[in-house]
Amino acid sequence: MNVILSRIFECYIAVDLHKNYVVVGGVNIRQEVVLPPRRLELKDWSRWAERHLKKTDALVVESTSNAWDFYDQVEPLVGQAVVANPRLVKVIASSGVKTDKVDTLALARLLAANLIPAVWVPPVFVREVRGLLAHRRRLVKSRTMVSGRLQSLLLRHNLPGPEGGLFSSANRAWWEALEISPTERLRVRQDLNSLTHLDGQLAELEAEVNRLSTTPPWAEWVPFVMQLPGFSVLLTMIILAAIGDITRFGSPKKLVGYAGLGASVHNSGKTHRTGHITKTGRRELRWALVEAAWCAVRYSPYWKAEFKRLAGRKPENVAIVAIARKLLVVIWHVLTKQVADKHADQERVATKFMRWSWALTEQQRDGLPTRLFVRRQLMRLQLGHDLTHLTYGGMPRRIASVDELLVVCSELVAPD
Repeated sequence: MNVILSRIFECYIAVDLHKNYVVVGGVNIRQEVVLPPRRLELKDWSRWAERHLKKTDALVVESTSNAWDFYDQVEPLVGQAVVANPRLVKVIASSGVKTDKVDTLALARLLAANLIPAVWVPPVFVREVRGLLAHRRRLVKSRTMVSGRLQSLLLRHNLPGPEGGLFSSANRAWWEALEISPTERLRVRQDLNSLTHLDGQLAELEAEVNRLSTTPPWAEWVPFVMQLPGFSVLLTMIILAAIGDITRFGSPKKLVGYAGLGASVHNSGKTHRTGHITKTGRRELRWALVEAAWCAVRYSPYWKAEFKRLAGRKPENVAIVAIARKLLVVIWHVLTKQVADKHADQERVATKFMRWSWALTEQQRDGLPTRLFVRRQLMRLQLGHDLTHLTYGGMPRRIASVDELLVVCSELVAPD
């Protein structure tokens, strides 16, 4: 999507951002060079920017690993700041001559012509959750590698695994008693220590994800996604962090395209065909949706029937991607309209909110006991007004009434 500048500016400035330096240059609305490209060391940039950038300037920088902090620094100094999609800029401004100075002026001219393919700049709270979840993916990958090495050792020596959890603390002595060489025993001991350390880090990280799910603005969005079958707190936070601001997607189709779940299309002359999904969007969003889809078709009667219908005429892996796409469309509707899913099972939803409550501290629940916490989330969805009990683990569990919650949270409004 090309950026639309808010007004005509005196100078259109482009910054070619590198690890240790920047190249900055600018043109006016007539594409005339008014700021010849110059190289500045990154440590000198702040001082230069404060002296030379004005509110009558528009500025563009390509998206790189250090672009967000750079954007935060310059955005208050100029009339409008834009972050460009480097992949699309490369297509638009391809040139046989490529130098920092040429690239900078080409970017400035695209900005002056309102042709910059811009990316959305996520606010700091979204960036922090995205970074936290990316860190979790790295920890999970490390844990998978370590456990794979230990299982490979058993396979090499034709050893059956112990009963119970292969890497549980109860089986630590079993591993240490294996009749293997001293060198392999050293490796096993270190891999087991690594697993213990990684498990502790993952538990700490997931506790932080749970905490964040109860903080603004996430707390207002989480119940609407979590109500859907297959969505845990973790998957919900992955999806919400990837989407960011739902209002930037004017239709479900745009959100599907952002996730890379739309079909590729070849339409030229008399040829028209669709292919596999584009996979051009956020990878973690697609992964979370497919994970949720497999769970939904296992436990939800509605989604199980949808999957059966689709799998009757296409491979299962294709059908599950179609279910993931349909779930994303539902997510767009429930977040945009702030409504309950029309296929929601109120008792299942309440059970999920109850498990969410158990993963939180009393402070994170705003001091509410579980029965009141569950009712508060159901009220957000305007769901389950008459639900008073549910059964979980073979035991009846009481849910507070609306009147009980209103006594404690007088700021809430009773549903019609």
